Amino acid sequence: MNVRRRHISGIAVTAAAALGLGTLSACSGDSAAAGNTDKFDVVASFYPMAYLAEQIGGDHVNVTSLTEPGQEPHDLEISAKQRAQLEESDAALFLKGLQPSADEAIAQSGAKTKIDATTLTALEEHGSEVGGHAAEHDHAEEEHGHEHGEEGGKDPHIWLDPVKYAEVAKGVGEAFEKADPDHAADYKKNTEALVKRLDALNTEFETGLKDTDTKVFITTHAAFGYLAERYGLTEEAISGLSPESEPSAARVKELERMAKADGVSTVFYETLVSDKTAKTVAKDANLRTDVLDPVEGITEKSRGDDYFQVMEANLKALRTALGAK
Repeated sequence: MNVRRRHISGIAVTAAAALGLGTLSACSGDSAAAGNTDKFDVVASFYPMAYLAEQIGGDHVNVTSLTEPGQEPHDLEISAKQRAQLEESDAALFLKGLQPSADEAIAQSGAKTKIDATTLTALEEHGSEVGGHAAEHDHAEEEHGHEHGEEGGKDPHIWLDPVKYAEVAKGVGEAFEKADPDHAADYKKNTEALVKRLDALNTEFETGLKDTDTKVFITTHAAFGYLAERYGLTEEAISGLSPESEPSAARVKELERMAKADGVSTVFYETLVSDKTAKTVAKDANLRTDVLDPVEGITEKSRGDDYFQVMEANLKALRTALGAK
């Protein structure tokens, strides 16, 4: 392979020595693993990026993640050890705006190839309500004197839309081909296979969510805006784009009213964030709860072992909650 290795910077060496790292071992998906292996070393910011790198790179890549399994990605803080790891990598794959700590560390690193997934597809502004019925709800809120509790912003959750995720996959594949031309043919073949699977997943969602009793679903935070818009649904989020933000009392009351009006049966919560708020809202509105996983990381609590399995579990949960025919 003709990927040129860079020497680790003096600062990074000092940091590594201080931590007693010595030679870091390479282990796919382990945030403690380092680059400088005999493969194309990719550091990914969190699971959806690491999954793309593994699927596209196949046997030619050594992929490590800056985010530990089970760690909430938004809470990531980059360690000195991880900065040293970035210096030894051939490529860094990240999603700008989701993890500011990773954005900064990658920008300052000596990684030759830096792939920002947000440049590979179009981002949209989403708030606490996203989807096909948003305008109708806005009108109803004006009549009731309510407003949304949080303004929108650029939504980074593009991987939850299989179509957008496929667009990102194509861009990542091209970047790998350019950075490691010796294995370009394999990267191209693997990318095409992944895109084909994502196209099939998109068809599953289109078919599975086409005929439902309601098109509205409630989540803890606004992670599913792209998915909602893709399949003609409306996502009502208890909080906004940040999973840690607390809803106002007015927002909770608004959700209770909307749930009755739109025949909502379920409040969805996540695997990596506390379900306390979701269960409180559900209890007050006499609704049930279930998991809708934003696939930000795979743990023993996940309903599947990888992106596709968890997304299929999400489809099943949505079909049940929305009353699919």
